[in-house]
Amino acid sequence: MRRAKRHATGGMAALAFGLLLAWLLCSAAGPTAQSTCPPTRPDSEGPFYVPNAPERSQTGQGLVVFGVVRSQNCRPIPGARIEWWSANPRGEYDAAHRATQKSDATGRYRYETDFPAPEIGRPPHLHVRVTAPGHRVLVTQFYPAAGQTSLPADLVLVTE
Repeated sequence: MRRAKRHATGGMAALAFGLLLAWLLCSAAGPTAQSTCPPTRPDSEGPFYVPNAPERSQTGQGLVVFGVVRSQNCRPIPGARIEWWSANPRGEYDAAHRATQKSDATGRYRYETDFPAPEIGRPPHLHVRVTAPGHRVLVTQFYPAAGQTSLPADLVLVTE
């Protein structure tokens, strides 16, 4: 009886280990075709958006925003146009803190800027506008916490 019990317990442990391993392998592979990603919540464009900012991925240093531009099916969107604008450390919007970049072939982006100063009645924030063919324009804002130096953020667009 003891031997049968030990054998059954060992079989259950092996089954549990196998299921855990399968789950880990599937998770590491990333989203599947049936996956859905919740769209990034839109936020106010604000009065300081100016189109045609220079192409660059850095407008200062101290805060790095990075992630992947994705569609609602979680697939990366290569070549998405990402426009950034924020107040400088003195709380003023200027040309030096505006940028345009494109996501790479895997949908990834990385943008570095100065930590934005708070505006009167508003916490520190960065504006972003993302466009890609076949998707709705996304305008949103990021609100980094005091002292934060990196901000991971996937940008999920709604398919038209």
